[in-house]
Amino acid sequence: MAQVLQAQHMEQIDELDAINEVMKLYMDGSAKGDGAKLRGAFHPDSKMFGSLGGQRVDIPIETFFELAAKGPADVNGSYRARVESVTRVGDAAVVTLVEDGFWGRVSFVDFFSLAKIDGRWWIVNKTFAHTGGEPPAM
Repeated sequence: MAQVLQAQHMEQIDELDAINEVMKLYMDGSAKGDGAKLRGAFHPDSKMFGSLGGQRVDIPIETFFELAAKGPADVNGSYRARVESVTRVGDAAVVTLVEDGFWGRVSFVDFFSLAKIDGRWWIVNKTFAHTGGEPPAM
């Protein structure tokens, strides 16, 4: 019985590590506007939904990659992002991420849906809330 529990705990840790690696790709890719890292985190069919400065930003993920390349999050070294929570059940997960200093002055709380597809974790949806700071003109 103890070996079964140990194997289950090891699997849980391995899955959480894999999810955190995907989130690291997102954070690094956003910070630098690195499309390759972002493409490594998001499933190609992903979408992003939210509101920024009162304007809806509901877009295919490729559009987000283009925006990130034009305006990386870390413009002055102030960008910080932290995983606040991870909930995983089987091959589905939800991650809450807090971001501050995006474009030097904007804060967000992001909610990511992840799915394990063909043995790999992917972000399949990003929904965000703009929680502070004045966004730059886009």
